Amino acid sequence: MRALLRVPPGEPVDLTAYDTRATPGGPKGKAAGLAATAALGPGLAGLQERLYAASTAGDRRRLLLVLQGMDTSGKGGTVKHVIGHFNPSGCRIQAFKAPTEEERSHPFLWRIAKALPRPGEIGIFDRSHYEDVLIARVRSLAPAAELEARYGEIREFERSLAEDGVTVVKVFLHLSYEEQRDRLLERLDTPEKHWKFNPGDIEERALWPAYREAYELALERCSSAAPWYLVPADRKWYRNWAISTLLAEHLAELDPRYPPGDFDVAECRRRLLAQ
Repeated sequence: MRALLRVPPGEPVDLTAYDTRATPGGPKGKAAGLAATAALGPGLAGLQERLYAASTAGDRRRLLLVLQGMDTSGKGGTVKHVIGHFNPSGCRIQAFKAPTEEERSHPFLWRIAKALPRPGEIGIFDRSHYEDVLIARVRSLAPAAELEARYGEIREFERSLAEDGVTVVKVFLHLSYEEQRDRLLERLDTPEKHWKFNPGDIEERALWPAYREAYELALERCSSAAPWYLVPADRKWYRNWAISTLLAEHLAELDPRYPPGDFDVAECRRRLLAQ
């Protein structure tokens, strides 16, 4: 899946060339996709347990899933349906909102560094440091020169994470303009979903071309230390299967191992049976 979904590193990106309803490498249809995603669960849970167990013996490795995408692209749904395979005690989930006054007083990566997963953990960022070259660019929240410098800072930051044992899996959820409208309308038409709706989403939607350009630049300029994976997001079942598969591939490649006991197993067993 990594080869199918990886954005070509360092090359110009044209998001209009990617079909948001495509299902590259995926099961044939929703029912098969749901079943395939469920089947991945036990394997993912086992890999997570091995990662956490290895950390108790000093293994510093951990995994960070970065989720980016337009409003309603499914960042929260991914957390619910994909991360649900894992033991919550081994996960660290952070949803980044607008920075607080304290956070604005620090360099933009300060709050990101504070939220990183610890050894043995799986971290999930619902939005991330990329907001500082996305909405900040679209809304002109920083000088142009500062925005340009941030791409280099992000590349260096992600390189330092890799050197420290963090496997960064960056996923761009590629949603269509039409599908976003349908999802926003569903929120308006369903009273139980009104809490999810923000009238400001309509204003942000009017800036779709500017956001698309900002994403294209981020995907192009920040793929050296940690590649971007583009997941078509119009079909929720495919989104969940694809991200589950990406996580399974990365965790399997890490191949964490249970640490051996630092005690005499036979002696402990003898003592226990003697009681």
